[in-house]
Amino acid sequence: MKLYPLQFQPIFKERIWGGTKLKSYLNKPITSNKTGECWEISTVENEVSLIANGLLKDKSLNEIINELPEQVLGKKVYKHFGKQFPLLFKYLDAREDLSIQVHPNDALAAERHNSFGKTEMWFVMQADVDARLIVGFKEKSSPKEYLKSLENNTILSILDTKPVQKGDVFFLQTGTVHAIGAGTVIAEIQQTSDITYRLYDFDRVDDKGNARELHLDLALDAINYNVVAAEKKYSKITNTSNAVVDCNYFTTNFIPLEGKVSVVKNGQSFTVYMCIEGDFSLTYYGNIYNYKIGDTVLLPAEMLEFEINGNASILEIYIS
Repeated sequence: MKLYPLQFQPIFKERIWGGTKLKSYLNKPITSNKTGECWEISTVENEVSLIANGLLKDKSLNEIINELPEQVLGKKVYKHFGKQFPLLFKYLDAREDLSIQVHPNDALAAERHNSFGKTEMWFVMQADVDARLIVGFKEKSSPKEYLKSLENNTILSILDTKPVQKGDVFFLQTGTVHAIGAGTVIAEIQQTSDITYRLYDFDRVDDKGNARELHLDLALDAINYNVVAAEKKYSKITNTSNAVVDCNYFTTNFIPLEGKVSVVKNGQSFTVYMCIEGDFSLTYYGNIYNYKIGDTVLLPAEMLEFEINGNASILEIYIS
């Protein structure tokens, strides 16, 4: 079987902080006015993506990886991860602030949850006036200061707030205390993990008056108390894969596409394209596939040569 560019049925997540921009900005068919997340490609347990197009429609991503692991994942990825898909791709709409949280590293996540850790990156697709993010501490902190700030309800005063605008990128290594702020739409790339330790939730309650669970003790030894440099600057050279993030877990490039570009891959990794602005087409073996803002497509590793054409901004993600 010759594989082809794969799109997946969206997995929507209602969140207390969610809104309607996934529909108004990204044209997603949401049915709730509190939709916070659209999981584009996932193999998280009980949340495995189903193919939405072509001959393999309605098959799960895990099924095709089990059948054709090297062809889908790539030689290097298959050798390292076996039949596990190592990344999770999302779009987020923060109508309100997300909770202040932290993610454990691989060692802690494996020990406590039999999971990967959660290194992630954010690409800001849209930001309202005065939108901001929380990323790490203003100054070097400590477990003692962290606990005291929670006790005194002053944790916001020791955290670093960053004003953001469209196109900003933040790379969040595990242990970085963070929160996505209200008024942003984010493309998120992360390890395959749904482990989050919540530190503070702005004293919110749900429709039934219940506060969400906090994980203060679990977070204590997961936090990096040093100041972090999370914001990433990057080039925007037209029709070029401009490096944005290159880490052990994924490589992300930014492609400002204007016209036609031929792409050649080496078969070592799958590639994912997230269309974050405009629209483009992809030609493979004479077949043309069309994508617009908000679309995410998985290009199996056996797709070695293809062509993209259009006017778009694209995030290109693979494992190097």
